[in-house]
Amino acid sequence: MTELALKVEGLTKSFEMGGRSVDVLRGIDLEIGVGERVAIVGQSGSGKSTFLHVVGTLDHPTAGRVFLHGADAFARADAELDTLRNRHIGFVFQFHHLLPDQDAVHNVMIPALISGMRQPEARDRASALLERVGLADRMDHRPGELSGGEQQRVALARALVQGPSILLADEPTGNLDPDTAAEMLDLMLSLNEEQETTLLIVTHSLALAGRFPRQLALESGRFSERPCA
Repeated sequence: MTELALKVEGLTKSFEMGGRSVDVLRGIDLEIGVGERVAIVGQSGSGKSTFLHVVGTLDHPTAGRVFLHGADAFARADAELDTLRNRHIGFVFQFHHLLPDQDAVHNVMIPALISGMRQPEARDRASALLERVGLADRMDHRPGELSGGEQQRVALARALVQGPSILLADEPTGNLDPDTAAEMLDLMLSLNEEQETTLLIVTHSLALAGRFPRQLALESGRFSERPCA
């Protein structure tokens, strides 16, 4: 039996809009195995990012449960949930959210320092990851001195500095040109294989999704499996 990295049961998320409740996610059941690579596609506004935020514990579900490696995530106290997120979940977003006044290595170090890691160890980890993503000669550069692709590589290194078991990526190539986007995806897939990190990516690009062995389409608040080529 495949070990599960993520399991959701009856996952529902509703928002109040114009005085009425709108269900964005409608009773989703889903299982994703450890080390699996999954792409989620769907129209703009279909709830793809909402789903990622809920399973990443950035937002609470309206109903249903989220299990991370068998543990009910939202059964934890807020402080425990913060620790779980920091240590076991990595995030890469369309916008880099890098600190503009900090160089690349310090941006990558931040999650490790928040968790209480000593600065020398955090720097060593950050430096090794920046070297792995091809930025060995850009560690002391601030975000404004880096290209969009380089900034996204810094964001990827930051997402991985804690050695997360699950990496969630929300349109990570959306602001990149096609060649840079392809390079970024190659890097993410390579790191997925090397580190056996479960990779869940949200994208509007069917071409990008086509490189994943499992594809899910989100429509009317529920998932359907897309056939792979």
